[in-house]
Amino acid sequence: MAAVTDPRTGSTSPPYSAYAAIAGAFVGGLGIAGIAARALDRNPACQTALDFVVLSAASFKAARTLARDEVTSFLREPFVEGEAHEGGEEPLETGDLRQAIGELVTCSRCGGTWAAAALATTQILAPRFGRLLTWSLAAAGANDWLQAGFAALTSKSNELAERTG
Repeated sequence: MAAVTDPRTGSTSPPYSAYAAIAGAFVGGLGIAGIAARALDRNPACQTALDFVVLSAASFKAARTLARDEVTSFLREPFVEGEAHEGGEEPLETGDLRQAIGELVTCSRCGGTWAAAALATTQILAPRFGRLLTWSLAAAGANDWLQAGFAALTSKSNELAERTG
């Protein structure tokens, strides 16, 4: 899958065939998970509204961890410009599958879709492990929000104290 360059503008077109392959893998994976759920007599309808909320928080945390954390930089490294370190890297501009994967692993919104599908599948196919994994990630996501809120509140408090002080 080579990059296609527009001779008039000199710009490279996005790797559409790689995007199609990634989308196909996503849909195919969900299809296989659905078949496995039926074969194992697992009922996805048993999930509750609370499961949805927890899954949302867990997907947020998993996606942010993949796209931004230093601990997952080794996963991003083959697909980004320069050295992956603490998130914010730019995907390679190779016009092929490496670029498309780079765009996926550096985008927390994109990765969130995959994380949600993987976590939901895990909850259905391996409920004990899936629940443990999802609740752990959700708690870590809630911790991120609490830490950010505490930092913002502390900063604002210090700012007000300096003004009145």
